[in-house]
Amino acid sequence: MQDNERKLGMSNRLLRWFAAWALALFATCAYSAPKTVLVLGDSLSAEYGIMRGQGWVPLLEKRLQSERIDAGIVNASVSGETTSGGKARLPALLGQHRPSVVVIELGGNDGLRGLPLSAAEANLRAMIAESLKANAKVLLVGMQIPPNYGRDYAEKFAGMYRKLSQETKVPLVPFLLEGVASRPDLFQADRIHPLAEAQPLMLENIWPHLKQLLMR
Repeated sequence: MQDNERKLGMSNRLLRWFAAWALALFATCAYSAPKTVLVLGDSLSAEYGIMRGQGWVPLLEKRLQSERIDAGIVNASVSGETTSGGKARLPALLGQHRPSVVVIELGGNDGLRGLPLSAAEANLRAMIAESLKANAKVLLVGMQIPPNYGRDYAEKFAGMYRKLSQETKVPLVPFLLEGVASRPDLFQADRIHPLAEAQPLMLENIWPHLKQLLMR
C-alpha cells in the first residue's frame, strides 16, 4: 500500500514538473518568436528624395539585426499620405501581415493642408483602435508643423498626439524631427523633407520607444 502511495506521489511530482517545464518552454518560444513591425507613414518614412536604403526605416532594420532582435519590417509608408488614406489602407495591411507592432507616423500632410484637426484626430484614433483590436502594440509618432495656419492651429496640432497617447494609453514619440527641424542644413531644397544625413537622428527619436515595445 505504501509502495503504491510512493509511486503515485512520484508520478504526480513528475507530472507537475513536466507541466512547469512545458509552460516555461512555451513562454520562451512565444517571447522569441519572430515579430513584424508595420510602419504606416508618409514621405518622412517613405525615403522621399533620398536613395533607397538611407531612410530611418531601413536603418531601423539594420539596428534590429545589430541588436539581435528577431523582427522584420514592413514599410507601408506612402508619400503624400494623410490620416484618411492610412485609415483606409490599414485593415488590409493588418490582415496580410499580422504585425506585432504598428508604428503610426501620419498627420503631417493633414496639417500642412490645413485639414480639420477633428478629422485627423478621429482617423488616428480609429487606426489605434483597429491595431489594438488586431492584437498589435501601437507606437504613435508625433509631428509638429510651421505656424502657417496660425499659432493656435499649430499648437492644437502638436497637442493632438499627446491627447491621443494619454487617452488610448499607447506610447508616443513626441516629435519625429526632434534635433532635425531646427537645422536647415539637414533638409532638402523643399525645406520639408530631411536629407539622408538626418535619418539616423530620426531613428534615434523612434528607437527607445520601439525597442521597449519589442522587448516586452
